[in-house]
Amino acid sequence: MRSIFFLLITAGILTSCGNNREGGISTDVVNNPVSASGDNSLDELPLISFDKDVHDFGKIIQGEKVSFNFRFTNTGKSDLVISQVNSSCGCTVTRFPKTAIKPGEKEKITVTFDSEGRKGIQNKTITVASNCQPNKTILRIKAMVVTP
Repeated sequence: MRSIFFLLITAGILTSCGNNREGGISTDVVNNPVSASGDNSLDELPLISFDKDVHDFGKIIQGEKVSFNFRFTNTGKSDLVISQVNSSCGCTVTRFPKTAIKPGEKEKITVTFDSEGRKGIQNKTITVASNCQPNKTILRIKAMVVTP
């Protein structure tokens, strides 16, 4: 029984390592200068610059779905990669670029808030993880949900 378990674990590790999916992002874009090497120059890193980091939807009717595009530019000197975007609530869904963003390029993160079952003042956060330093950026949305 233990040998079967060991074989399954080994097979899982061997098949998961080294898989480079077609169209995936190369590991060459990952550069962490804050390391034990002592070289902590941030000059060549990507830099994510949002036009705004807070959006207020204002007053919306309960059950309404509203969306906003957080626009940003890679103002750094190397490719920007967004690894994930998480929201503080299941009522908020995001869409973000899955490919590397070249220096100077503009992109957007779309955030959709579903007010079903919500009422009153709503404040939600969206955490953007990328290959920048610092590697996390916080975006916020607000809304006043009123019952019909």
